Amino acid sequence: MREMLKSLIRGMRPRQWTKNVFVFAALVFDEQLTQRDPLLRTVAGFILLCLISSAVYLLNDIADVEADRQHPTKRNRPIAAGQLSIPAALVFAIALSIFSLAAGFALEPAFGQIITLYFVINLLYSFWLKHKPIIDVMIIAAGFVLRVAAGVALIVVTRFSPWLYVCTTLLALIIGFGKRRAEIRLLADGANAHRKVLDGYTIAFLDQLIMVVSASTIMAYSFYTFSALNLPSNHLMMLTIPFVLYGVFRYLYLIHVEDAGGAPDELILTDRPLMATLVLWGLVAVSILYL
Repeated sequence: MREMLKSLIRGMRPRQWTKNVFVFAALVFDEQLTQRDPLLRTVAGFILLCLISSAVYLLNDIADVEADRQHPTKRNRPIAAGQLSIPAALVFAIALSIFSLAAGFALEPAFGQIITLYFVINLLYSFWLKHKPIIDVMIIAAGFVLRVAAGVALIVVTRFSPWLYVCTTLLALIIGFGKRRAEIRLLADGANAHRKVLDGYTIAFLDQLIMVVSASTIMAYSFYTFSALNLPSNHLMMLTIPFVLYGVFRYLYLIHVEDAGGAPDELILTDRPLMATLVLWGLVAVSILYL
């Protein structure tokens, strides 16, 4: 039982819960971070997003079990490695999704609707849309946007800018296309055998997409810092642009020079310059908004 619980926790991929911090965007940028009730509601939303995303990961691993067994790193996942049985994973995923959705509606009906949509599109992704080139990455980006929208639904926002939806979408597209590029490089000639959608991509095509989206991300964030009505009128938020520039350039360096990018959560947690840039950007942004 102890080993099964360990395998179950690993199958829930707690390291990827870092993606759910996007739910805090509304809280931070609407300047409600220091208010108790909005903070507690957003933390509760974060926990429920972690649980519903873990249910999605388990269902995705069940759907991809045979392909994962042929992958050099994913074959170590609990279900692919045979450490967690498919029936046990399926039962827990269903229970986890039912609890998360019910608690989401109890917390806030609009939040419950958003995480239900998140769950549905991820099910469609796991069993169908992940085989469609370009659409697969756009679905990944939609998941990040829904996380931001979930945070907006949890609190009463008065100064949240729609520009953050645009920036979130573009940032997620960079990560998604970078992940596909890393998978092609890692799997080489066996890429199509593991993930059919990779047959619809080439390195050159992905490099063009990443270049376009990277430039768009920098431009969109720059426009946000001096045109969003919710920001301080002294335009000090423009001081955060260099951190975004370096963060994008560092990510491009990692995927083009270091052949990284397969797991964005691992990059953020293991690449010190990227982590330092993210922390410094957060500290400067919060200082400008609150001090």
